[in-house]
Amino acid sequence: MTQVGYCFTCWPGGPVTPPPCLSCGSRTDYYAHGLCAYCHPWGDPGPGSCLDCLAFGVRRIREWLCGPCIKWRARYSKHGSGGSYGLCPGCGRTLTLGHRGLCRLCFTQAVFFRHQSGDWDPVAANQHGQQLSFADLPSHRPPRRGVIKPDLVERHWPPPRDQQPTLFHARPDIAAHGRKRLHLRAHPDDAEPLEAMARHLAHTHHWTSGQRRDAIIGIKIMLGAQDDGRAPVRASEVKALLDIDLPVWSVLQVLSTAGKLIEDRTPRIDRWFAERVDPLPEPMASELRTWLEIKKNGVNTPPRMRPRDPVTIQLQLGWALPTLKAWAASGRTSLSEISREDVLNALPPIAPHRPRVGQGLKSIFRLLKARKIIFVDPTARIKTGEHEQRIPLPLDPKLIAERLNSDNSATAIVVALIAFHGLRLQQLQRLKLTDIRDGKLTIDGRTIPLAQPVRDRLAAYLTDRNSRWPEALNPHLFINKFIWRGYQPASPRWFHLAIGRGLTPRQLREDRILNEADATRGDVRALSDLFGLSVDASTRYVSTLDAADLAPSSFLN
Repeated sequence: MTQVGYCFTCWPGGPVTPPPCLSCGSRTDYYAHGLCAYCHPWGDPGPGSCLDCLAFGVRRIREWLCGPCIKWRARYSKHGSGGSYGLCPGCGRTLTLGHRGLCRLCFTQAVFFRHQSGDWDPVAANQHGQQLSFADLPSHRPPRRGVIKPDLVERHWPPPRDQQPTLFHARPDIAAHGRKRLHLRAHPDDAEPLEAMARHLAHTHHWTSGQRRDAIIGIKIMLGAQDDGRAPVRASEVKALLDIDLPVWSVLQVLSTAGKLIEDRTPRIDRWFAERVDPLPEPMASELRTWLEIKKNGVNTPPRMRPRDPVTIQLQLGWALPTLKAWAASGRTSLSEISREDVLNALPPIAPHRPRVGQGLKSIFRLLKARKIIFVDPTARIKTGEHEQRIPLPLDPKLIAERLNSDNSATAIVVALIAFHGLRLQQLQRLKLTDIRDGKLTIDGRTIPLAQPVRDRLAAYLTDRNSRWPEALNPHLFINKFIWRGYQPASPRWFHLAIGRGLTPRQLREDRILNEADATRGDVRALSDLFGLSVDASTRYVSTLDAADLAPSSFLN
C-alpha cells in the first residue's frame, strides 16, 4: 500500500493475510496496490501457457502468446486473408480461426494425424486429446512440395562428456594455425549438426554462398580450437576469427541457434563502469557496484525498482563521479562516512552543474539507504534545483520542404512521419509493416490517420523497399542493407543519416508541436492527446507562444 513501509508478512504484530486481488480475486502471490503478481504490471508471475495453443513457456511481456500464435493472429485476423474469429470445430473454443476454419492448435494436431493415417479429419484428430508442446521451439516440419530446402541432420547431441576441468581459459591463437589446420580437429558429432544448422539459416535468411561457406569454416575452426574439438564454444573466443578475416556474426548466430554458445561477453555498461569505479577505494567501489546491479537489473523485493536504461545509469554516475573521486582523494573510503556538510560543500553554486551533480548523488544515496547499505541519506532535504529547460525553436520551412521532396524515398518518409505526425525516434525504430493498415498508423495504443502527403511518400518508400530487398525477412518498416536479413531494428545513426545534416528528429518533432500549439492557441489537452505528452511538457511548448521572436514556422501541406 502507498506510504506503508511494510509488506503483509513483516507487518508489526503479523503476519497479516493479504487481501484478495482486485482484478482476479486470487488470494495468493499478493504483489502491491491490491493486485497479485499475475495482474500487477510490475509483477513477474513466471512462465505460463499460451492463450491459443496452450504451449508452456510464454511470459507476460508477449501478452501470454507464443511466437507462432502471434504470427497466426496477425495473418488470420479480421483484416487478414481467409481467417475469422469464432468457434473452432475441433476444440470448441472461441478464438482466431485460420486455415480450413481451425485454430492453430487443432490445425497442428490435424497435420500430425494426417502424417500418421493419411486422412485429413480435424474432428477425429482432436477427439482423444491434443499433443501440447513447449513454446517457441524450432519447427521440424517437412518441406512443402516444390520448395527445395537443405537436408537437415537430426539435432541429436551426445551426453555431457567427462573431462578434466580447465585451470583457466586462454584466448585461442587462431592466427598461428590459420584456416587449414584447426578445422580438421572438429569432432564430426558436433560439426555435422552445426553445419546443417548453418545451411538452414543461410537458406532461411538468404545468405550468399560466400557467407554460408565462411560460416561453416568458422564453426569448424572454433570447434577445432577447443581442447577436444567439440562444442560448446565461448562467445568471447569467437572474436579470434577476425584475425583470419572470417565473419563473427554468422558463427555466433549459428552457435546461438543451436544452443551451443556460452555467452561470456562483458556488457558495455559493465566495462564502462569498471574503468571509472575500480580505481576508487574499497568499500566505496563495492557500494557503487551494488548500486549498478540494482539499477541495471531492478529488484522485486520492497522497495521495488524497475531496471533503468544504461544511458540513464551512465548520466547519473557521470554527474556524481567527480565528487566521489574528490571525496576519495580526501581520505574517505566509504559512502557511509559522507555527511550533509560534505554534500553541501561539494555541490556547485550555480546551474546547470548543481542540478546534475545533485541528481547523481541523490540517486546513489537514496538507493543505498533504501537497501540499508548506509544508515543515513546525506542528500535528504537538500534542494539542488531543476535542470534548465531548453526552449524549443522553430525550423526554416524551406529546409523541411527540401527534405520532404528528396529523391531518396527513405529520407522523404522519415521526415514526413516526424514533420506531419510528430513521431519520436524510438517510435520510428519500432515501426513494423503491420502497424500501418488502411491508411492508419497504430503505435503505443494510439491510432493515427496518416496525412495524404505521408501516404504518397510511404507508397514510394515501400515500392523502393520491395524492389531492393524482395526477400527481406525483417518485419520492421525501415531497413537497410545490413539488417534486411535479420530481425533487429535500424540504428538511431541510420535515421540521423537518412534525415541529413542540419536537421535532427528532435528538432523536427519540436517544430511540429510548436505548429500545433500555435494552431490550437495553446490547448494543452490537445497537445497531450495528439503527441502523447505530459501536462508539463505541453506547457513547455505553449509558453513559447508569448514570445514574438519564437513564432512557429508555417505547417507544410
